[in-house]
Amino acid sequence: MSVTPSNMPELGLPAPDFALPDTEGEIVSRDRFSESPALLVVFWCNHCPYVQHIRDGFVEFAEYYQTQGLAVVAIMANDVDAQPADSPENMKRAAEQYEFSFPYLYDKTQAVALAYQAACTPDFFLYDQNRRLAYRGRFDASRPNQGTPVTGSDLRAAASAVLAGEPLPPEQSPGIGCSIKWKPDNEPK
Repeated sequence: MSVTPSNMPELGLPAPDFALPDTEGEIVSRDRFSESPALLVVFWCNHCPYVQHIRDGFVEFAEYYQTQGLAVVAIMANDVDAQPADSPENMKRAAEQYEFSFPYLYDKTQAVALAYQAACTPDFFLYDQNRRLAYRGRFDASRPNQGTPVTGSDLRAAASAVLAGEPLPPEQSPGIGCSIKWKPDNEPK
């Protein structure tokens, strides 16, 4: 299983805009969440064993933190020709099967993934009330087949701090996962 670390863009960067279709075809934009005190954007997919490993824990995390005011959105940016398990039809099935409480969006052109500097799935980007990057990194230290329980401890601590208006330390651990499956000639330079 190939491992790709997150890019860890500079903290304080503004959240790039997006307007992407969800699993029902409705266009969801970043501005839809403008009233929320914080926004979490996660790059996600169906086939990745790292995503599958944390999926139940992340769904539980999202349900809880949405009640605390956190806006959550998942974006799938893989080339579906190379990875058909991530097709829009399969995205819809996954969202229903795992009862996602958050929009699951399709970045067909991969422009949003490029704007966010996403590298892997899962890849987490947490923005504060001013939509400045406050956290990027891992969900927790758990990895597939290593026996460490999935807790979401790193992202939980970050989300709690951001929602409380508290600063986060700049030392953050990168996430790891499957590389985003870039379309030919679309890979970041």
